[in-house]
Amino acid sequence: MESCASLLARHFKKWGIDHIFGIPGKAIAPLIFATDKHDVEFVLSKHESGAGYNAAGYAMQNRKLGVALGTSGPGGTNLLTAAGQAKASNAPVLIITGHPSMRDTGKAMGQDSSMFGTDLQEMFKPVTKFSARVERSDLLEIYLRHALEHAYSGVKGPVHLNIPFDILIEEIEPFDIDLPELPTLVSPNLLDVRDKLNDATRPLILVGKGVHSSNAYEELQRLSEHWRIPVMTTPGGKGTFLSSHELSLGGLGLGGTDESKAYIAEGVDTLVVIGSKLSDMSIVGLTQELYPDHLIHFDHEPTFIGKTIGVPTTPVLGDIRANLRFILDQVDADPVGETVEEPLEQEIEDTHEGDRMSAVTTLQVVRQSLPDDAIVYGDDGSHSFYGIRYYDIKRRGSFFFDDVFGAMGHAIGYSIGAKLASPNETIVCLVGDGCMFMHGAEISTAQNYDSAVLFIVLNNGRLDMVEKGMRKMIGKSIGAVYDAPLDASLFAKSMGLTSYKTRSKDELSHAISEALAHIAATNKPAVVEVLVDENETPPTMGRQ
Repeated sequence: MESCASLLARHFKKWGIDHIFGIPGKAIAPLIFATDKHDVEFVLSKHESGAGYNAAGYAMQNRKLGVALGTSGPGGTNLLTAAGQAKASNAPVLIITGHPSMRDTGKAMGQDSSMFGTDLQEMFKPVTKFSARVERSDLLEIYLRHALEHAYSGVKGPVHLNIPFDILIEEIEPFDIDLPELPTLVSPNLLDVRDKLNDATRPLILVGKGVHSSNAYEELQRLSEHWRIPVMTTPGGKGTFLSSHELSLGGLGLGGTDESKAYIAEGVDTLVVIGSKLSDMSIVGLTQELYPDHLIHFDHEPTFIGKTIGVPTTPVLGDIRANLRFILDQVDADPVGETVEEPLEQEIEDTHEGDRMSAVTTLQVVRQSLPDDAIVYGDDGSHSFYGIRYYDIKRRGSFFFDDVFGAMGHAIGYSIGAKLASPNETIVCLVGDGCMFMHGAEISTAQNYDSAVLFIVLNNGRLDMVEKGMRKMIGKSIGAVYDAPLDASLFAKSMGLTSYKTRSKDELSHAISEALAHIAATNKPAVVEVLVDENETPPTMGRQ
Protein backbone atom coordinates (compact mmCIF):
# COMPACT_ATOMS: atom_id res chain seq x y z
CA MET A 1 0.00 0.00 0.00
CA GLU A 2 1.11 3.58 -0.67
CA SER A 3 -0.35 6.99 0.16
CA CYS A 4 -1.98 9.01 -2.59
CA ALA A 5 0.57 11.78 -2.02
CA SER A 6 3.46 9.34 -2.43
CA LEU A 7 1.95 7.89 -5.60
CA LEU A 8 1.66 11.34 -7.14
CA ALA A 9 5.24 12.26 -6.19
CA ARG A 10 6.59 8.98 -7.54
CA HIS A 11 4.85 9.61 -10.86
CA PHE A 12 6.25 13.13 -11.10
CA LYS A 13 9.75 11.69 -10.85
CA LYS A 14 8.95 8.94 -13.33
CA TRP A 15 7.71 11.52 -15.84
CA GLY A 16 10.99 13.44 -15.69
CA ILE A 17 9.67 16.29 -13.57
CA ASP A 18 12.42 17.51 -11.25
CA HIS A 19 10.72 20.73 -10.09
CA ILE A 20 7.19 21.53 -8.98
CA PHE A 21 5.99 24.99 -7.98
CA GLY A 22 3.76 26.40 -5.28
CA ILE A 23 3.31 27.82 -1.79
CA PRO A 24 2.93 25.47 1.18
CA GLY A 25 -0.25 25.08 3.19
CA LYS A 26 -1.64 22.42 5.48
CA ALA A 27 -4.07 21.02 2.90
CA ILE A 28 -1.26 20.16 0.45
CA ALA A 29 1.55 19.54 2.96
CA PRO A 30 1.43 15.72 2.54
CA LEU A 31 2.18 16.09 -1.17
CA ILE A 32 5.08 18.47 -0.53
CA PHE A 33 6.57 16.03 2.02
CA ALA A 34 6.18 13.18 -0.48
CA THR A 35 7.93 15.04 -3.31
CA ASP A 36 10.87 15.69 -1.01
CA LYS A 37 11.19 11.95 -0.35
CA HIS A 38 11.11 11.24 -4.11
CA ASP A 39 13.82 13.84 -4.90
CA VAL A 40 11.49 16.26 -6.68
CA GLU A 41 12.38 19.82 -5.70
CA PHE A 42 9.53 21.94 -4.42
CA VAL A 43 10.11 25.52 -5.62
CA LEU A 44 8.69 28.12 -3.26
CA SER A 45 7.14 30.76 -5.47
CA LYS A 46 6.15 34.17 -4.14
CA HIS A 47 2.48 33.95 -5.13
CA GLU A 48 0.37 31.07 -6.39
CA SER A 49 -0.12 32.85 -9.71
CA GLY A 50 3.65 32.95 -10.01
CA ALA A 51 3.77 29.22 -9.26
CA GLY A 52 1.32 28.57 -12.08
CA TYR A 53 3.38 30.71 -14.44
CA ASN A 54 6.55 28.88 -13.36
CA ALA A 55 4.90 25.53 -14.11
CA ALA A 56 3.67 26.68 -17.53
CA GLY A 57 7.13 27.88 -18.56
CA TYR A 58 8.58 24.61 -17.31
CA ALA A 59 6.08 22.66 -19.43
CA MET A 60 6.65 24.76 -22.55
CA GLN A 61 10.41 24.34 -22.30
CA ASN A 62 10.62 20.64 -21.44
CA ARG A 63 7.62 19.71 -23.63
CA LYS A 64 6.36 17.33 -20.93
CA LEU A 65 4.29 18.55 -18.02
CA GLY A 66 4.40 21.31 -15.42
CA VAL A 67 3.00 20.91 -11.91
CA ALA A 68 1.69 23.73 -9.70
CA LEU A 69 0.37 23.35 -6.14
CA GLY A 70 -1.96 25.64 -4.24
CA THR A 71 -3.45 25.12 -0.83
CA SER A 72 -7.19 25.20 -0.24
CA GLY A 73 -9.37 28.29 -0.63
CA PRO A 74 -7.34 31.38 -1.61
CA GLY A 75 -4.33 29.28 -2.57
CA GLY A 76 -6.50 27.82 -5.29
CA THR A 77 -8.21 31.02 -6.38
CA ASN A 78 -4.78 32.65 -6.77
CA LEU A 79 -4.00 30.00 -9.41
CA LEU A 80 -7.02 30.80 -11.59
CA THR A 81 -5.29 33.53 -13.61
CA ALA A 82 -2.26 31.31 -14.17
CA ALA A 83 -4.57 28.55 -15.39
CA GLY A 84 -6.21 30.93 -17.86
CA GLN A 85 -2.80 32.00 -19.13
CA ALA A 86 -1.60 28.39 -19.46
CA LYS A 87 -4.73 27.58 -21.46
CA ALA A 88 -4.02 30.47 -23.82
CA SER A 89 -0.38 29.34 -24.09
CA ASN A 90 -1.33 25.71 -24.86
CA ALA A 91 0.80 24.63 -21.89
CA PRO A 92 0.10 21.21 -20.30
CA VAL A 93 0.05 22.00 -16.58
CA LEU A 94 -1.30 19.81 -13.79
CA ILE A 95 -2.70 22.11 -11.09
CA ILE A 96 -3.34 20.43 -7.74
CA THR A 97 -5.25 22.29 -5.06
CA GLY A 98 -6.09 21.18 -1.54
CA HIS A 99 -9.18 20.93 0.64
CA PRO A 100 -9.11 20.66 4.46
CA SER A 101 -10.75 17.23 4.74
CA MET A 102 -13.33 15.32 2.75
CA ARG A 103 -14.87 13.77 5.86
CA ASP A 104 -15.53 17.23 7.34
CA THR A 105 -17.07 18.69 4.20
CA GLY A 106 -20.33 20.47 5.03
CA LYS A 107 -19.07 21.77 8.34
CA ALA A 108 -17.67 25.26 8.76
CA MET A 109 -14.00 25.04 7.78
CA GLY A 110 -11.26 27.58 7.17
CA GLN A 111 -10.20 27.87 3.52
CA ASP A 112 -12.97 25.50 2.39
CA SER A 113 -12.57 24.44 -1.26
CA SER A 114 -15.86 22.58 -1.55
CA MET A 115 -19.31 23.79 -2.65
CA PHE A 116 -19.73 25.21 0.87
CA GLY A 117 -16.71 27.47 0.34
CA THR A 118 -14.89 28.59 -2.79
CA ASP A 119 -15.83 25.46 -4.81
CA LEU A 120 -12.52 25.25 -6.65
CA GLN A 121 -13.69 22.35 -8.80
CA GLU A 122 -16.28 24.61 -10.45
CA MET A 123 -14.09 27.72 -10.50
CA PHE A 124 -11.37 26.01 -12.53
CA LYS A 125 -13.67 24.59 -15.21
CA PRO A 126 -13.72 27.65 -17.51
CA VAL A 127 -9.93 28.12 -17.40
CA THR A 128 -8.81 24.49 -17.72
CA LYS A 129 -9.54 21.54 -19.98
CA PHE A 130 -10.57 19.35 -17.03
CA SER A 131 -11.40 20.00 -13.38
CA ALA A 132 -12.46 17.44 -10.77
CA ARG A 133 -12.44 16.83 -7.03
CA VAL A 134 -11.02 13.50 -5.88
CA GLU A 135 -13.58 12.64 -3.20
CA ARG A 136 -12.38 9.04 -2.62
CA SER A 137 -8.86 7.69 -2.70
CA ASP A 138 -9.80 4.89 -5.10
CA LEU A 139 -10.74 7.57 -7.67
CA LEU A 140 -7.23 9.04 -7.84
CA GLU A 141 -5.93 6.76 -10.59
CA ILE A 142 -8.88 7.16 -12.95
CA TYR A 143 -9.17 10.93 -12.39
CA LEU A 144 -5.42 11.37 -12.92
CA ARG A 145 -5.68 9.44 -16.20
CA HIS A 146 -8.56 11.64 -17.34
CA ALA A 147 -6.65 14.78 -16.41
CA LEU A 148 -3.50 13.78 -18.29
CA GLU A 149 -5.42 12.74 -21.39
CA HIS A 150 -7.18 16.11 -21.48
CA ALA A 151 -3.89 17.95 -20.93
CA TYR A 152 -2.30 16.21 -23.92
CA SER A 153 -5.20 15.72 -26.36
CA GLY A 154 -5.79 18.17 -29.20
CA VAL A 155 -4.65 21.63 -28.16
CA LYS A 156 -2.60 21.00 -25.02
CA GLY A 157 -3.56 22.86 -21.87
CA PRO A 158 -3.93 22.95 -18.08
CA VAL A 159 -5.98 20.56 -15.95
CA HIS A 160 -7.00 20.69 -12.29
CA LEU A 161 -7.45 18.18 -9.49
CA ASN A 162 -8.74 19.24 -6.08
CA ILE A 163 -7.55 16.67 -3.53
CA PRO A 164 -8.57 16.86 0.15
CA PHE A 165 -6.01 16.44 2.93
CA ASP A 166 -7.39 13.12 4.17
CA ILE A 167 -7.37 11.68 0.65
CA LEU A 168 -3.70 12.63 0.18
CA ILE A 169 -2.63 10.73 3.30
CA GLU A 170 -4.83 7.68 2.69
CA GLU A 171 -3.03 4.54 1.49
CA ILE A 172 -4.23 2.61 -1.55
CA GLU A 173 -2.99 -0.11 -3.90
CA PRO A 174 -0.16 1.32 -6.05
CA PHE A 175 -0.78 2.03 -9.72
CA ASP A 176 1.43 3.02 -12.66
CA ILE A 177 0.60 5.63 -15.34
CA ASP A 178 2.67 6.85 -18.27
CA LEU A 179 2.31 10.28 -19.81
CA PRO A 180 -0.10 9.89 -22.74
CA GLU A 181 1.10 9.29 -26.27
CA LEU A 182 -2.12 10.06 -28.08
CA PRO A 183 -2.60 9.44 -31.83
CA THR A 184 -2.12 12.48 -34.04
CA LEU A 185 -5.24 13.17 -36.06
CA VAL A 186 -5.00 14.40 -39.65
CA SER A 187 -7.62 16.07 -41.79
CA PRO A 188 -9.37 14.10 -44.57
CA ASN A 189 -9.13 16.96 -47.10
CA LEU A 190 -5.35 17.36 -47.38
CA LEU A 191 -5.13 16.42 -51.05
CA ASP A 192 -7.65 19.17 -51.82
CA VAL A 193 -5.52 21.58 -49.81
CA ARG A 194 -2.47 20.55 -51.82
CA ASP A 195 -4.35 21.28 -55.05
CA LYS A 196 -5.47 24.68 -53.79
CA LEU A 197 -1.85 25.55 -52.99
CA ASN A 198 -0.82 24.46 -56.48
CA ASP A 199 -3.49 26.70 -58.02
CA ALA A 200 -2.82 29.77 -55.86
CA THR A 201 -1.39 32.77 -57.75
CA ARG A 202 -0.56 35.14 -54.87
CA PRO A 203 -0.66 33.14 -51.63
CA LEU A 204 0.41 34.17 -48.15
CA ILE A 205 1.07 32.21 -44.94
CA LEU A 206 0.01 33.72 -41.60
CA VAL A 207 1.44 31.88 -38.59
CA GLY A 208 0.21 31.79 -34.99
CA LYS A 209 1.49 30.23 -31.79
CA GLY A 210 0.01 26.85 -32.77
CA VAL A 211 3.26 26.26 -34.65
CA HIS A 212 5.12 26.71 -31.34
CA SER A 213 2.91 24.26 -29.46
CA SER A 214 2.99 21.67 -32.26
CA ASN A 215 6.74 22.11 -32.81
CA ALA A 216 6.10 22.45 -36.55
CA TYR A 217 8.96 24.84 -37.33
CA GLU A 218 10.64 22.67 -39.95
CA GLU A 219 7.35 21.79 -41.66
CA LEU A 220 6.37 25.46 -41.85
CA GLN A 221 9.64 26.36 -43.53
CA ARG A 222 9.37 23.45 -45.98
CA LEU A 223 5.81 24.44 -46.90
CA SER A 224 6.85 28.02 -47.51
CA GLU A 225 9.88 27.05 -49.57
CA HIS A 226 8.16 24.43 -51.72
CA TRP A 227 5.41 26.77 -52.93
CA ARG A 228 7.48 29.95 -52.52
CA ILE A 229 4.87 31.45 -50.20
CA PRO A 230 5.84 34.50 -48.10
CA VAL A 231 5.36 34.14 -44.34
CA MET A 232 3.96 36.61 -41.83
CA THR A 233 3.67 35.97 -38.12
CA THR A 234 1.00 37.08 -35.68
CA PRO A 235 2.25 38.51 -32.37
CA GLY A 236 1.87 35.04 -30.84
CA GLY A 237 3.58 33.46 -33.84
CA LYS A 238 6.73 35.52 -33.39
CA GLY A 239 9.73 33.21 -33.24
CA THR A 240 8.37 30.51 -35.55
CA PHE A 241 10.16 31.70 -38.72
CA LEU A 242 13.65 33.14 -39.23
CA SER A 243 13.76 36.89 -39.82
CA SER A 244 16.63 36.44 -42.30
CA HIS A 245 14.72 34.04 -44.55
CA GLU A 246 14.02 35.52 -47.96
CA LEU A 247 10.33 34.60 -47.64
CA SER A 248 9.89 36.33 -44.27
CA LEU A 249 7.76 39.46 -44.26
CA GLY A 250 7.89 39.87 -40.49
CA GLY A 251 4.81 40.46 -38.41
CA LEU A 252 1.18 41.24 -39.09
CA GLY A 253 -1.10 42.81 -36.50
CA LEU A 254 0.17 44.86 -33.58
CA GLY A 255 3.89 45.32 -33.99
CA GLY A 256 3.62 44.39 -37.69
CA THR A 257 6.08 45.46 -40.37
CA ASP A 258 5.73 47.79 -43.34
CA GLU A 259 6.67 44.88 -45.62
CA SER A 260 3.67 42.84 -44.47
CA LYS A 261 1.30 45.76 -44.93
CA ALA A 262 2.64 46.43 -48.44
CA TYR A 263 2.29 42.78 -49.51
CA ILE A 264 -1.32 42.58 -48.34
CA ALA A 265 -2.14 45.89 -50.00
CA GLU A 266 -1.21 44.41 -53.37
CA GLY A 267 -3.75 41.60 -52.94
CA VAL A 268 -3.78 37.99 -51.73
CA ASP A 269 -5.78 35.24 -53.38
CA THR A 270 -5.11 32.45 -50.85
CA LEU A 271 -4.35 33.06 -47.18
CA VAL A 272 -2.98 30.01 -45.32
CA VAL A 273 -3.55 30.47 -41.59
CA ILE A 274 -1.60 28.06 -39.39
CA GLY A 275 -2.36 27.81 -35.68
CA SER A 276 -4.00 31.19 -35.04
CA LYS A 277 -7.38 32.20 -33.64
CA LEU A 278 -7.14 35.39 -35.74
CA SER A 279 -7.70 37.63 -32.74
CA ASP A 280 -8.10 41.39 -33.04
CA MET A 281 -4.41 41.81 -32.16
CA SER A 282 -3.37 39.46 -34.97
CA ILE A 283 -5.13 40.99 -37.97
CA VAL A 284 -4.70 44.73 -37.41
CA GLY A 285 -4.37 46.20 -40.91
CA LEU A 286 -6.23 43.39 -42.65
CA THR A 287 -9.35 45.37 -43.51
CA GLN A 288 -12.33 43.91 -45.36
CA GLU A 289 -11.32 45.35 -48.71
CA LEU A 290 -7.99 43.50 -48.38
CA TYR A 291 -9.49 40.12 -47.52
CA PRO A 292 -8.18 37.16 -49.57
CA ASP A 293 -10.37 35.29 -52.04
CA HIS A 294 -9.99 32.07 -50.08
CA LEU A 295 -8.67 31.02 -46.69
CA ILE A 296 -7.09 27.70 -45.67
CA HIS A 297 -7.11 27.40 -41.87
CA PHE A 298 -4.99 24.82 -40.00
CA ASP A 299 -6.06 24.34 -36.38
CA HIS A 300 -6.74 21.57 -33.87
CA GLU A 301 -10.42 22.41 -33.51
CA PRO A 302 -13.01 24.49 -35.35
CA THR A 303 -14.12 27.04 -32.72
CA PHE A 304 -12.63 30.13 -34.39
CA ILE A 305 -12.41 28.93 -37.99
CA GLY A 306 -14.59 31.02 -40.30
CA LYS A 307 -15.56 33.48 -37.57
CA THR A 308 -13.28 36.45 -38.22
CA ILE A 309 -12.55 36.76 -41.94
CA GLY A 310 -15.75 36.33 -43.95
CA VAL A 311 -14.47 34.54 -47.06
CA PRO A 312 -14.80 30.92 -48.26
CA THR A 313 -12.69 28.86 -45.87
CA THR A 314 -11.21 25.38 -46.03
CA PRO A 315 -10.72 24.03 -42.49
CA VAL A 316 -7.78 21.71 -41.85
CA LEU A 317 -8.47 20.09 -38.50
CA GLY A 318 -6.15 17.96 -36.40
CA ASP A 319 -2.49 18.03 -35.46
CA ILE A 320 -0.78 20.88 -37.31
CA ARG A 321 2.59 19.18 -37.67
CA ALA A 322 1.06 15.89 -38.86
CA ASN A 323 -1.15 17.67 -41.40
CA LEU A 324 1.75 19.68 -42.81
CA ARG A 325 3.91 16.56 -43.03
CA PHE A 326 1.20 14.70 -44.93
CA ILE A 327 0.92 17.48 -47.52
CA LEU A 328 4.67 17.73 -47.89
CA ASP A 329 4.92 13.96 -48.38
CA GLN A 330 2.65 14.29 -51.42
CA VAL A 331 4.91 16.74 -53.25
CA ASP A 332 8.46 16.73 -54.51
CA ALA A 333 11.04 17.12 -51.77
CA ASP A 334 12.86 19.96 -53.53
CA PRO A 335 11.49 23.49 -53.30
CA VAL A 336 10.42 25.25 -56.50
CA GLY A 337 13.13 27.89 -56.16
CA GLU A 338 16.32 28.60 -54.29
CA THR A 339 16.27 29.43 -50.59
CA VAL A 340 18.25 32.45 -49.53
CA GLU A 341 19.08 33.44 -45.99
CA GLU A 342 21.15 36.54 -45.54
CA PRO A 343 22.79 37.81 -42.37
CA LEU A 344 20.73 40.54 -40.75
CA GLU A 345 22.47 43.83 -40.25
CA GLN A 346 20.89 46.60 -38.22
CA GLU A 347 22.27 50.09 -38.04
CA ILE A 348 21.47 51.33 -34.57
CA GLU A 349 20.89 55.03 -34.23
CA ASP A 350 21.83 57.00 -31.14
CA THR A 351 18.57 58.29 -29.70
CA HIS A 352 17.95 60.02 -26.40
CA GLU A 353 21.55 59.33 -25.35
CA GLY A 354 22.34 60.43 -21.80
CA ASP A 355 18.66 60.88 -20.92
CA ARG A 356 16.31 58.06 -21.83
CA MET A 357 16.67 55.59 -24.66
CA SER A 358 14.24 54.95 -27.46
CA ALA A 359 12.58 51.56 -27.01
CA VAL A 360 13.33 50.90 -30.68
CA THR A 361 17.04 51.39 -30.03
CA THR A 362 16.76 49.27 -26.90
CA LEU A 363 15.43 46.24 -28.77
CA GLN A 364 18.04 46.61 -31.48
CA VAL A 365 20.83 46.72 -28.89
CA VAL A 366 19.31 43.75 -27.07
CA ARG A 367 19.30 41.73 -30.29
CA GLN A 368 22.93 42.61 -31.05
CA SER A 369 24.05 41.90 -27.49
CA LEU A 370 22.37 38.52 -26.95
CA PRO A 371 23.64 35.26 -28.45
CA ASP A 372 21.78 34.13 -31.56
CA ASP A 373 20.28 31.14 -29.75
CA ALA A 374 18.86 33.05 -26.78
CA ILE A 375 15.24 32.19 -25.95
CA VAL A 376 13.07 35.19 -25.11
CA TYR A 377 9.83 35.15 -23.14
CA GLY A 378 8.00 38.41 -23.78
CA ASP A 379 5.60 39.75 -21.17
CA ASP A 380 2.42 41.59 -22.06
CA GLY A 381 2.93 45.26 -22.83
CA SER A 382 4.40 47.64 -25.37
CA HIS A 383 7.93 46.40 -24.54
CA SER A 384 7.14 43.05 -26.22
CA PHE A 385 5.44 44.68 -29.19
CA TYR A 386 8.65 46.62 -29.75
CA GLY A 387 10.31 43.19 -29.66
CA ILE A 388 7.81 41.79 -32.16
CA ARG A 389 8.67 44.64 -34.54
CA TYR A 390 12.41 45.01 -33.99
CA TYR A 391 13.87 41.82 -32.47
CA ASP A 392 15.16 39.60 -35.27
CA ILE A 393 14.65 35.84 -34.99
CA LYS A 394 17.87 33.90 -35.62
CA ARG A 395 16.68 30.59 -34.17
CA ARG A 396 13.26 29.03 -34.63
CA GLY A 397 11.39 28.60 -31.38
CA SER A 398 13.26 31.38 -29.62
CA PHE A 399 10.55 33.97 -28.90
CA PHE A 400 7.32 33.33 -26.97
CA PHE A 401 4.50 35.81 -26.51
CA ASP A 402 0.78 35.50 -25.85
CA ASP A 403 -1.59 37.76 -27.77
CA VAL A 404 -4.85 36.26 -26.48
CA PHE A 405 -5.15 36.14 -22.66
CA GLY A 406 -2.36 38.60 -21.94
CA ALA A 407 -1.79 38.33 -18.17
CA MET A 408 0.74 40.96 -17.13
CA GLY A 409 3.71 39.49 -15.30
CA HIS A 410 3.29 35.96 -16.61
CA ALA A 411 6.55 35.89 -18.60
CA ILE A 412 8.54 36.50 -15.42
CA GLY A 413 7.32 33.15 -14.10
CA TYR A 414 7.45 31.47 -17.52
CA SER A 415 11.13 32.33 -17.94
CA ILE A 416 11.99 31.05 -14.45
CA GLY A 417 10.30 27.70 -15.08
CA ALA A 418 11.84 27.49 -18.55
CA LYS A 419 15.36 28.00 -17.19
CA LEU A 420 14.88 25.28 -14.56
CA ALA A 421 13.67 22.95 -17.31
CA SER A 422 16.60 23.83 -19.62
CA PRO A 423 19.47 25.10 -17.48
CA ASN A 424 21.93 25.14 -20.39
CA GLU A 425 19.85 27.51 -22.53
CA THR A 426 20.18 31.29 -22.43
CA ILE A 427 16.73 32.33 -21.18
CA VAL A 428 15.73 35.98 -21.30
CA CYS A 429 12.62 37.69 -19.96
CA LEU A 430 11.59 40.87 -21.77
CA VAL A 431 9.43 42.77 -19.30
CA GLY A 432 8.12 46.23 -18.49
CA ASP A 433 7.83 48.15 -15.23
CA GLY A 434 4.06 47.53 -15.06
CA CYS A 435 4.56 43.78 -15.26
CA MET A 436 7.31 43.97 -12.65
CA PHE A 437 4.91 45.72 -10.30
CA MET A 438 2.45 42.86 -10.83
CA HIS A 439 4.68 39.80 -10.30
CA GLY A 440 8.23 41.09 -10.02
CA ALA A 441 8.72 39.40 -6.64
CA GLU A 442 9.15 36.14 -8.57
CA ILE A 443 12.68 37.23 -9.46
CA SER A 444 13.44 36.25 -5.85
CA THR A 445 12.35 32.72 -6.77
CA ALA A 446 14.90 32.81 -9.61
CA GLN A 447 17.60 33.93 -7.16
CA ASN A 448 16.74 31.34 -4.53
CA TYR A 449 16.59 28.37 -6.90
CA ASP A 450 19.43 29.21 -9.31
CA SER A 451 17.15 29.91 -12.24
CA ALA A 452 19.70 32.07 -14.02
CA VAL A 453 17.40 34.18 -16.18
CA LEU A 454 18.42 37.50 -17.68
CA PHE A 455 15.56 39.93 -16.95
CA ILE A 456 15.56 42.99 -19.22
CA VAL A 457 13.17 45.64 -17.86
CA LEU A 458 12.01 48.51 -20.05
CA ASN A 459 10.97 51.23 -17.61
CA ASN A 460 9.03 54.31 -18.66
CA GLY A 461 7.10 54.86 -15.43
CA ARG A 462 3.69 53.93 -16.80
CA LEU A 463 1.34 51.33 -18.21
CA ASP A 464 2.45 52.33 -21.67
CA MET A 465 -0.11 50.65 -23.96
CA VAL A 466 -2.99 51.77 -21.76
CA GLU A 467 -1.65 55.30 -21.28
CA LYS A 468 -1.02 55.87 -24.99
CA GLY A 469 -4.33 54.24 -25.91
CA MET A 470 -6.25 56.56 -23.57
CA ARG A 471 -4.52 59.59 -24.99
CA LYS A 472 -5.47 58.48 -28.48
CA MET A 473 -9.13 57.93 -27.53
CA ILE A 474 -9.92 60.80 -25.16
CA GLY A 475 -6.88 63.06 -25.20
CA LYS A 476 -5.64 62.24 -21.70
CA SER A 477 -4.78 59.23 -19.56
CA ILE A 478 -6.33 58.31 -16.23
CA GLY A 479 -4.62 56.06 -13.70
CA ALA A 480 -1.91 54.81 -16.06
CA VAL A 481 1.13 56.77 -14.83
CA TYR A 482 2.96 55.97 -11.58
CA ASP A 483 3.47 58.92 -9.22
CA ALA A 484 6.36 56.98 -7.67
CA PRO A 485 7.89 54.96 -10.52
CA LEU A 486 9.60 51.62 -10.01
CA ASP A 487 13.34 51.55 -9.48
CA ALA A 488 13.81 48.08 -10.96
CA SER A 489 17.53 47.96 -10.22
CA LEU A 490 17.07 48.70 -6.52
CA PHE A 491 14.05 46.38 -6.37
CA ALA A 492 16.23 43.55 -7.70
CA LYS A 493 19.08 44.37 -5.33
CA SER A 494 16.69 44.25 -2.37
CA MET A 495 16.15 40.55 -3.15
CA GLY A 496 19.82 39.76 -3.64
CA LEU A 497 20.04 39.93 -7.45
CA THR A 498 22.81 41.58 -9.39
CA SER A 499 21.34 44.47 -11.35
CA TYR A 500 22.24 47.28 -13.73
CA LYS A 501 20.56 50.58 -14.60
CA THR A 502 21.13 51.88 -18.14
CA ARG A 503 20.23 55.01 -20.10
CA SER A 504 22.22 54.70 -23.33
CA LYS A 505 22.98 52.07 -25.92
CA ASP A 506 26.61 51.75 -24.79
CA GLU A 507 25.55 51.32 -21.17
CA LEU A 508 22.95 48.73 -22.21
CA SER A 509 25.33 46.74 -24.38
CA HIS A 510 27.93 46.71 -21.61
CA ALA A 511 25.37 45.76 -18.95
CA ILE A 512 24.04 42.82 -20.97
CA SER A 513 27.57 41.57 -21.54
CA GLU A 514 28.37 41.82 -17.82
CA ALA A 515 25.05 40.24 -16.85
CA LEU A 516 25.62 37.25 -19.13
CA ALA A 517 29.11 36.82 -17.70
CA HIS A 518 27.68 36.98 -14.17
CA ILE A 519 25.06 34.36 -15.04
CA ALA A 520 27.69 32.04 -16.51
CA ALA A 521 30.01 32.43 -13.51
CA THR A 522 27.46 32.19 -10.68
CA ASN A 523 24.39 30.42 -12.09
CA LYS A 524 22.35 33.28 -10.64
CA PRO A 525 19.89 35.60 -12.44
CA ALA A 526 20.53 39.23 -13.27
CA VAL A 527 18.36 42.28 -13.99
CA VAL A 528 19.14 44.94 -16.58
CA GLU A 529 16.91 47.99 -16.29
CA VAL A 530 16.59 50.33 -19.27
CA LEU A 531 15.12 53.79 -18.77
CA VAL A 532 13.16 54.36 -21.98
CA ASP A 533 11.43 57.40 -23.43
CA GLU A 534 8.04 57.84 -21.80
CA ASN A 535 6.70 59.83 -24.78
CA GLU A 536 7.62 57.37 -27.52
CA THR A 537 4.66 56.04 -29.51
CA PRO A 538 4.56 52.23 -29.31
CA PRO A 539 3.73 50.04 -32.34
CA THR A 540 0.31 49.23 -30.88
CA MET A 541 -1.78 52.19 -31.94
CA GLY A 542 -3.38 50.50 -34.96
CA ARG A 543 -5.85 48.51 -32.87
CA GLN A 544 -9.42 49.86 -32.93
